Amino acid sequence: MSLPHAILTALMEKPSSGLELTRRFDKSIGYFWSATHQQIYRELGKLERDGAIRALEQQQTTRGQKKEYEVLPAGRAELARWTAASQDPKPLRDTLLLRLRAAAVVGTEGIEADLHRHLALHQRQLAEYEEIEKRDFPPGKDAVEDRLRHVVLRAGIDLETFWTQWLERTLEELGTPDA
Repeated sequence: MSLPHAILTALMEKPSSGLELTRRFDKSIGYFWSATHQQIYRELGKLERDGAIRALEQQQTTRGQKKEYEVLPAGRAELARWTAASQDPKPLRDTLLLRLRAAAVVGTEGIEADLHRHLALHQRQLAEYEEIEKRDFPPGKDAVEDRLRHVVLRAGIDLETFWTQWLERTLEELGTPDA
């Protein structure tokens, strides 16, 4: 149920075409709520049919022109309702953790190399988040909207920091520290 809310959020921030939305998902919301381009376009159609969004009128119609969408009052009300609703945290479900548990009974062959690969991926993601933080959140940028966006980014930084440290400790436990 959260993809429509992610799309409504993005459209509330800035009316956009489907293509612009997919690019924004790839650069921001997609870091914590991923969706394929197909899923986004399918959801745009549903939101439009449900009266939550509408395509803006184009001044000039040309073949292949992108529809730009905006949020209607019903969409804003749904987003506000969803934002205010209580939700329980989702249980952690990670295949790497399950594979480590399985390695305890079948052996660790191949798992160390994948742990090193995961570590490198998390280190790269952490560096990317830290660069975004440096670029987009300079000191003094403290409007409520900016602070909320920053805490979401900080969650990503904290999670990547956790995974990086955890993977380093795990590799040490297995006797194969990061090279």
